[in-house]
Amino acid sequence: MIRILLADDHPVVRSGYRHLLEQAGTMSVVAQAETADAAYAAYVETAPDLVVTDLAMPGGGGLELIRRVRLRDDRARILVFSMHDAATLVRRALDAGARGYVTKASPPERLLDAIAAVHGGRRYLSPDLPAAILERDPAQESERLATLSAREFEVFRLIAQGRSLAECAAELKLSPKTLSNHQTVIKDKLGVSTSAALVHLAIRHGVIDSAGQRPPLL
Repeated sequence: MIRILLADDHPVVRSGYRHLLEQAGTMSVVAQAETADAAYAAYVETAPDLVVTDLAMPGGGGLELIRRVRLRDDRARILVFSMHDAATLVRRALDAGARGYVTKASPPERLLDAIAAVHGGRRYLSPDLPAAILERDPAQESERLATLSAREFEVFRLIAQGRSLAECAAELKLSPKTLSNHQTVIKDKLGVSTSAALVHLAIRHGVIDSAGQRPPLL
């Protein structure tokens, strides 16, 4: 049985989703929340197998919920179920640590398929999302990694481990300003906008091991 935390700020919507999920016979909604803060508290209390969350909620919203849950547990499985399908928002959710994204315009069975996939450790993206999101693949990321210079790669590795710019500067014997410039160039080359996204990319490509990694500085 897949134990699910359901986060959405509309009670009627949550009720409908809960009925849909529990009808499947393999899923149980163990907690519900209408704000990001309440959802995080419920996650800590119930330790669900999977979180299904909207993005537009009071108390920081779904992106903040994803970030906080993943900082607490980098193995957390989170699926976004939202009416929003803008490429920028989808990418931010994935960069924050969501393992899947389904639009609310999708047929009910798509949500069930997405939950099964994410629970099984696979990524799931709704086929009606923007092509730029669906076409993102590891090969393209590997090509971007190859564009980093030896120095940039070392800075990338240290930042991905959770080191501060000051710590990186001290270890590499560079000025903080130089490190800051390296960080900007690295994010631009890799096509990421946050340190959290940089960390997830590093983990996906085996640059670091997530087991001993410190939370990234955002």
